[in-house]
Amino acid sequence: KLFEIFVNKYHPEQKTIEPVQPYKMISEPVAEYRTYQQRHEKSFTATLILHDVGDKEDRKQEVEDFKDGKIDFLFVYNMLLTGFDARRLKKLYIGRLIRDHNLLQTLTRVNRPYKTFRYGYVVDFADIRKEFDATNKAYFDELQTELGDEMKTYSDLFKTKSAIEAEIREIQDTLFHYDLINAEIFSQQISEIEDRAVVLEIKKALENARNLYNLIRLLGHFELLEKIDFKKLSQLLNETTRHLDLLALKESLQNNVDTTNLLNVALENVLFMFRKVSEEEMVIADQLKDMLRKTREALGSNFDQKDPQFVTLYEELKRLFDKKNLDEISQEEMKRNIGSLQHIYDKVTELNRKNNLLKAKYTHDVKYVRTHKRILERGIAQREIELFETLSKIKQRADESVLINTKMLDNESYFDRLMIKMVIENFDKTTIKLQPDSARFINTHLVREYRNEYLGIS
Repeated sequence: KLFEIFVNKYHPEQKTIEPVQPYKMISEPVAEYRTYQQRHEKSFTATLILHDVGDKEDRKQEVEDFKDGKIDFLFVYNMLLTGFDARRLKKLYIGRLIRDHNLLQTLTRVNRPYKTFRYGYVVDFADIRKEFDATNKAYFDELQTELGDEMKTYSDLFKTKSAIEAEIREIQDTLFHYDLINAEIFSQQISEIEDRAVVLEIKKALENARNLYNLIRLLGHFELLEKIDFKKLSQLLNETTRHLDLLALKESLQNNVDTTNLLNVALENVLFMFRKVSEEEMVIADQLKDMLRKTREALGSNFDQKDPQFVTLYEELKRLFDKKNLDEISQEEMKRNIGSLQHIYDKVTELNRKNNLLKAKYTHDVKYVRTHKRILERGIAQREIELFETLSKIKQRADESVLINTKMLDNESYFDRLMIKMVIENFDKTTIKLQPDSARFINTHLVREYRNEYLGIS
């Protein structure tokens, strides 16, 4: 009947799967609907999903049309309670009493694809609160056992005005010690916090404020918007998120994470907050950010991160970012940091230049560049040209063998025996006196390089 009333009132010309009985008398749509029709040059559309209306394919098509926005409203009865996700379903109208587990399934259709939304919006014409309370009570013990503190999620499905006021008070209590008016001062205050758990608590309160703002407006409790400055809190949430990112970067450096992971951190996006913000300082801040970007890119383009020179440059960068108050720096400190970064950048650029020269010698095969450098570092060879000629011969034979049968790299012991023979035979033809441990070192390094390349390990 609701579907019939809707069609007769809002769109009598709409085509439906089954004919809709015309009504002789029905109230006129509100004035806002006429305005909507004139502005959008269309009328509302709806469809009815029942197990005995149309066939399975018809119902499937209607549901897909709703998901695609071709249909404005779905009227359903005991349908789509499970397995139905639609990103546009942000508001659910309930026109009849639903009981037990079916009620919970119905409520969880709202905002289902949005994992971060705390609230779904339900328009209740059937007074389902009592039925929900009874259903909730029936499941309480089981859910309490399984979910513990998460049980609060179920009791919060209906948010009353008093409950919203209570949450606002909790937010105010959590943020009491911080300046919620001046974003610059707030940034300075949280920049002094090194405990990630404390910052997460602040972020949680600010996120809850953002969710409550939308809920308050939807429910029409506009007087609650005067309790706190929700728009300002949204700005402070962005500041808090940036500080969390910076803490994560510091933590990764302090824990000596692998340099590859370090270089994947977007250093140039670190937010710097300033005690004073002048035009001159902003120019310097831009220079610092640009220097960070160039340094990160230079480090990231280095293909030999086990090189002692590279490790030294990485340690210099680590010391720079280990400074406790990096995120709150003065003009002079910014200038010093730019100088430190420039030094690292110049050094790594020169290192990359030399690496690329050697890479060109080995026809751009970085496996042999790294092997060449490790041999020199251990003092196994003195003359680079003789070492290059020897490794080039090994490379030619090894590459030919792998090209003929790539699968040999799956058998590490076989490939190891093949390579050690090539290494010893070729070095025996040179003036380089290869000791057994040196031969094993070179062979182990080459085998690892070939297998890493084969397995896609950088």
